[in-house]
This record gives sequence, structure tokens and C-alpha cells, in this order.
Amino acid sequence: MNVSGAGLGFRRELVPALEQSSLEAIDFFELAPENWLHAGGRYRDMLSRFRELKPFTAHGLSLSIGSTAELDVQLLQSIRAFLDQYDISLYTEHLSWCADDGHLYDLLPIPCTDEAVRWVAQRVRQAQDILGRQIGLENASYYFTPPGSEMDEASFIKAVIEESDCLLHLDVNNVYVNSQNFAYDPIAYMRQLPLERVCYMHVAGHYVEEDGVIVDTHGAEVIDPVWRLLDEAYALLPHRARDIPTCLERDFNFPELSELVAEVDQIHTLQEKHSAACTCRGTA
Repeated sequence: MNVSGAGLGFRRELVPALEQSSLEAIDFFELAPENWLHAGGRYRDMLSRFRELKPFTAHGLSLSIGSTAELDVQLLQSIRAFLDQYDISLYTEHLSWCADDGHLYDLLPIPCTDEAVRWVAQRVRQAQDILGRQIGLENASYYFTPPGSEMDEASFIKAVIEESDCLLHLDVNNVYVNSQNFAYDPIAYMRQLPLERVCYMHVAGHYVEEDGVIVDTHGAEVIDPVWRLLDEAYALLPHRARDIPTCLERDFNFPELSELVAEVDQIHTLQEKHSAACTCRGTA
């Protein structure tokens, strides 16, 4: 099922409030397949009930596409069955690695080299063959530059996506976090990405450490500079903004549902602004 508009991360903690809401403002829910693959009983029934109300997107956590460890084929087969069961057409993952001899529970950056492009691209192609669909790769937040890099991050992302023939999941908060931590122009960075391949977007809150380092936590409200960057991102897209599903991520420190819905509505407002502008440009 195709998805568009503005959505919200589906978290168990939000279910009681969601069950009391009309859900009119929420176009879709995002979930992490790993958190639901083996759900049974009331959790499976709950998931099925909400799937009847709204479409889902899937955003993976543990594929570790940039790792040197073997690709987890069994996980991919389980994810494909899950996606098919709930009619989920869109699956994205992080362009990073998180496993070696066991799971590291962190998303680590990949050295930006030609060799890494070829390595990651062949793993993406293998994953797409197993899943039976194109996947989207998300630009990840990072806190150190991996040694040995031969190109900048934007060029690396573009090369991987073109080599593997996959799609781009653009996380606007990650762009903001990295641009502030490493002092670069986030708009110039986004202009270097293959924006024609954007299939999905994220916006989220973050945390600022005492030393000024920004950490991508998904535990706070979206701040004004990130909203402005989302506005700029929509303006750069070659398609109508409302056609690119955009999800509000919130993983803990949950406020009242009404506050999250207000943020989802802010996504809608920006999407409508740029969808109208795109229509005007197309008919000029």
C-alpha cells in the first residue's frame, strides 16, 4: 500500500491515547519490524487493529548494512514475511553499521571510500532481492569521522544509492545534528544528495550536551531550526512534498498525544505549502 502525508512513530506507550483519538491528523504509523516480528497475543491483535485504521511504514534498526559481518538473511526473510503480512510497501534502514561479533547497539558511520561504496551497494542489492522491493537508506547521525575517508558524506550516500539502485530516506534532524556538530551548511549538503530518489523523510527532536554536542535522541520536541530545515528540504524536492511520507519520531519522554499531533500538523502545513508551490511551478 502506498503511503503519503504525515505520520507518527507507533510506540506501545502511545497506544492507550491513540485508542481514544480519532487519528484524523495522522496519515500513517511507522514501526520497527524488529520490535514486532515475534509479537503474539494481544500485541499482535493490537497491531492488526491499528493496521486496519492506518497504513504502516517500516524503519529497521539492526540490518547493519555497512558491516563486514555476513548479511543477516534470516532477519531479512522474517522482515519480508512481516511486510507482506501487514501490506507494508516501504521499508528503510540506516546507512551505517551496528554489528560485528554481536550487536553493538549503536549506529556507527562507514568510511567514505570507493571500496565501501561497492561493498555496501552489493549488500543492498542482496537485501532488495530477498525483500522483493527497493529499500530506502537513511542518512545517519554520527559523532566522529571514520578514518580513511576518500570523499565527503553526501558524495558517499549518492554513490551508494546510485550503485545499488535503492532509494533515499532523508532524515532532516540528522542533517541538522551533523551540520551543527561538524560545522557545515546543511542546505548545501542536501543539495548534493540525489533528492530525486527521496522516498521517505524523518523529523525529530534532539538533546544538547553541556559541551554543546547535539545528540540525536528522539526524546524532545522538534525545534524551530529543524522545522525551518524541513521547510528548506521540501523546497528542494523535485516532487510534491505531500507525496513524500514524513514521520515524526518520538521514542521516549512522551508528552500528551495532542502535542505530538500538533507537530504532525506542522508537517502537514509545510507539505501543503510546498505541494501548492510545486503545482504552480508545474503549470507555469
